[in-house]
Order: sequence, then structure tokens, then C-alpha cells
Amino acid sequence: MAIVKIPYAKRTMDFELPDERLLGILTSKANDYTPEASETDLVQSALKHPIDSARLRDLAKDKKNIVIISSDHTRPVPSRIVMPLILEEIRSDNPDASITLLIATGFHRASTQEELLNKFGEKIVNEENIVIHDSRKQEDMVNIGKLPSGGDILLNKVAAEADLLVSEGFIEPHFFAGFSGGRKSVLPGVVSQVTVLANHCSNFIASENARTGILEGNPLHRDMISAARQAKLAFIVNVVIDADKKVIKAFAGDFEKAHEEGCIFVGRLAAVDAKPADIVITSNGGYPLDQNIYQSVKGMSAAEATCKKGGVIIICSACNDGHGGDAFYNWFAKASSPQEILDKIMAIDAFSTIADQWEAQILARIQIRHKIIIVTDQCDHRLIESMHMRAASSLEEAMIMAEELVGKEAKITVIPDGVSVIVKE
Repeated sequence: MAIVKIPYAKRTMDFELPDERLLGILTSKANDYTPEASETDLVQSALKHPIDSARLRDLAKDKKNIVIISSDHTRPVPSRIVMPLILEEIRSDNPDASITLLIATGFHRASTQEELLNKFGEKIVNEENIVIHDSRKQEDMVNIGKLPSGGDILLNKVAAEADLLVSEGFIEPHFFAGFSGGRKSVLPGVVSQVTVLANHCSNFIASENARTGILEGNPLHRDMISAARQAKLAFIVNVVIDADKKVIKAFAGDFEKAHEEGCIFVGRLAAVDAKPADIVITSNGGYPLDQNIYQSVKGMSAAEATCKKGGVIIICSACNDGHGGDAFYNWFAKASSPQEILDKIMAIDAFSTIADQWEAQILARIQIRHKIIIVTDQCDHRLIESMHMRAASSLEEAMIMAEELVGKEAKITVIPDGVSVIVKE
């Protein structure tokens, strides 16, 4: 028997599987990667040796209004380690600089005080100026140009008025942007909902190049790069983390070149060959990424790449924060089938995009081909069922449900952390 450990909330769900039914356990090589130094030393080294850029302290030397874009509570960026080092680097040659931390919520809800404390620690929360972006507040935005796709770039004024714009983030596979990090700090991070909606249109999401691990020819990536350029994003500090959310590599410097090198590194570690199976067990990486169904679509998309048509995807995801957005939820709650959802979304033109339709589009696409079972003891199962999925309180229960659909001898593939891999079909 094989024992698999699936990340769930702040713990794991452990489960035994018969060896003869297990086709493979797909994991990122990041989990076996031995870092060259400690987490702090890796970030410090990246700051001292930036890629295709002067050092941050030199860029910041004469600046009076510096803004650092930081990811929100839905991203496991180890800001307790990274942010103090960025602040120290800036203040080493400019101790009196006015610095604002701008929380890149994108289309998410605002981070709570407790979430900020958990992310940064008391010292930064108590001593630094923190502004939380709200994409729905049009009065907070300024128009700085156009996207290649034609949409307006409405940027948060705090970022637009900076004389030095910096971002902190991490790089992992992303299910439609190719990879996270870099340019995503700007779009969708700190732009208006108008800009996000233009970028996340149905035709872009439907593109075969809008997939995990793909940047070349990816229409969403092209828009994001343009937005970051026009926002004058000057410097990034992006890290790569393992399954324990520990820093194993850091990249700093020019937002395009440093991000590109980081993506190459992540791509080499994350690539795994598909093992097509009738049952695929996965997760959304545990806390903080599995707080809602919306975010959990990412883990489902990894399973999609190795699940046979008509097969079952089992995803262990706490979803303690519920569905993750009323607009997203309503697509499913008010539809008779996933096909109805997909048909309606594909009929929406690029400049009429509706909030969260992209997440609904991807989830509906997966549902059309597969049955989905969410394993959670922290979310109302009726909510999940109203979204055309099934719910179980344990992996054992989910396996019984799956076997009723595809048989007790069905082969199984396991992806312990669905957001950490690039499944090569």
C-alpha cells in the first residue's frame, strides 16, 4: 500500500492506496531541491546581484515616494522574510524615503488586519504605511494607457504617483497566465476592475496558449507585460518556494528579465509527465491557497491535464471562506448545467466581460469532461453541490463516491499539490 499525504488547510490528509491501482504521484522537483543558502541569504544575494538592473538601493537613492506592491492574503509569499530585506535595501541609502506598501488584491476581497499580521508580522503592520487596493473604487484609479487588446489601463493612483515602483511576489505555475509573479503584480494586482475584465475575456481564457507554464503566445501575458511597462514597474523581488512554503530561490531586478529567469527555473522543477487515470486526487496546496472554491479551480486544472474524459477529480480543499465570490458562485447556482455556463460565457465579447467569468469558464470546462468531488470539513456541502459538484468530509468518503462512478478497480493518479506542477499532456 502507498501512503499519500495531501496538503489541506494547515495540515495534511493522509490516505492509503493499493499499489496496483496507483499509476503515479506527480510532484514538483522543488520539494527535493536543496537551496544554496538560507532563505534570508537567498533573498539578500538576489538583491545584491540583480538581473539586468542596478541595485534597488541605487534606484531608490534620490526617490521621495516609493511604492512596493505586495501580494495579498491568498498568496503564500513569505513576506515576513522578503519585505524586511526590501525595506532595509531601500533605506540603506535613503533612510528618509516615504514608502507605501500597496496590497495587490486584484479582484479579491480586502485582506483583514489578522491576515496582514499573519503575512508581515507586527513590526511592519504597526510601523509601515499599508494601503489595500480596491479594484472597484474607480475614484482611486488613473488612466495610463491602453492594453494591446484595446482595454484601458486604469492604475491605482498610489502606484501611478510613485517615483519608484517595486513589487514583491513569488513564481509558481499559473493556470491561465502561465506563471505567477513579475508583471501580475500590476495586472491584475493593482488595476481597476475595468482593466482586469478586458484582460480576462473569454476568448483569451479559451486560448490554447492560456495554460499552465505557457508564456509565448499567451494573450493574457502579453497584456500583463504591457501594463507593467506602462506602470513603470522598475524592480521586482520574486521568490520560489517549496511545499513547506520555504524560499528555495530568489530572483530580483528588471521585471521582465528577472521574472523570465525565474520562470525558466520553476518550469524545470515543476514539469511532470501526465499519467492518465480515471481518478485523480489533488489539492490546492493547503493554506492559504485553499480558502475558497474560486482559488481551488487552479488545483483542479492540474488534475484536468491527467484525468481521462469521464473520470473523477478529487480535490482536498478546506474552502473555509466559501465560494470566493458572489459573481463566480451565481454562474453555477443559476445554471442548469456546466455547458449552459460555458455557452453563455463564450457569447460575451471582450469589452462586456463580467466579474469572475474567467474562473467560471475554466471550472465549467473541467466539469463538462469530469466529475468533481471536493473534500472538506470546513465548507457547507450544500454550497458545493449547488455549484454542480459533489462534496465529501474525508478522502475515504470521496474514494467510495468516485468508485461508484468509475469502478472499484479504476486506476489512480495523485498530484499532492496541484498548483506546484506543470502537467505535460
